[in-house]
Amino acid sequence: MEKAMSTAPFKSSAGRTLVYDSYDQLVRQWQVEQQSLFIDTSCGRTHVIVSGDRGNPPLVLFHGVGDNSALMWIYNMKELTRHFLVIAVDTLGGPGKSEPNARYTRQFSQSEWLEQLLSQLRIELGLTGLYNIAGVSNGAYLACRSAVLFPDKVERVVCMAGGLTWSMLRMMRTFLPEALFPSEKNTARLLAKLCAPDTQALTGNPELMAHWHCLLKYFDNRLMMAHKNTKLTADEIRVLQPKALFLIGRHDRLSNYPQAIRVLDNSDANYRIIDDAGHAINHEQPERVHEEIIHFLAKKGS
Repeated sequence: MEKAMSTAPFKSSAGRTLVYDSYDQLVRQWQVEQQSLFIDTSCGRTHVIVSGDRGNPPLVLFHGVGDNSALMWIYNMKELTRHFLVIAVDTLGGPGKSEPNARYTRQFSQSEWLEQLLSQLRIELGLTGLYNIAGVSNGAYLACRSAVLFPDKVERVVCMAGGLTWSMLRMMRTFLPEALFPSEKNTARLLAKLCAPDTQALTGNPELMAHWHCLLKYFDNRLMMAHKNTKLTADEIRVLQPKALFLIGRHDRLSNYPQAIRVLDNSDANYRIIDDAGHAINHEQPERVHEEIIHFLAKKGS
């Protein structure tokens, strides 16, 4: 009989403690007041961090694969909370503080999880308006999927370092071999590959570097295989097109390549190529990213 996969996101309890301690250190660098909540869903408890004025429009944030809210939004939260009620989600199955249950590895449905999460957040936070959603990398996909699945719940989405197509081969070429041998030196090499040349947005922050090293060393990334990302259909892209802005780093190995840009062009997508940025676009060019997000989300109903 095949042994059931563990639902523990981390390879050891000691690794979990190191990741959580490092997570909390990064959140303190946000320099904003926050509330930590757990949202119950059928496949586990989803951890979210809520910051900002409850009277501001809600902005849900999704991070990428292999990272979490603490790491992803360290350079963005302070400015975004000036304009939005920001809800940073630790993806269920990812290396944040969310807690999958036994059903997660057997019957997880990404669409069901998103629907339950958005519905429960509305109740928990007393929200009445539509959601804005932004995400980076796989978080950009989750933002797109949310807008397509729930057009009556989502006002606009901003998709960073992620377009309408993706390449598993490109991802493997970028993350390997460093991700397989997570030494401190390989962690620095991998982060450099995710950035534009000569930028130190990631490698210049020792606590961020230490956290990334912990994630590479202790996170069991097999858990994210439960998320079955599917290609958007032409009809789904038509639903998404008027609601979405795509921000792509000029040096992004994972989302700025000819085929991906052709898909954006052929879909008449609204996108910007951001200079001096790679896949870590919101870390490398936070001011430009904030400007684009705030301007785009302010154009509600236009």
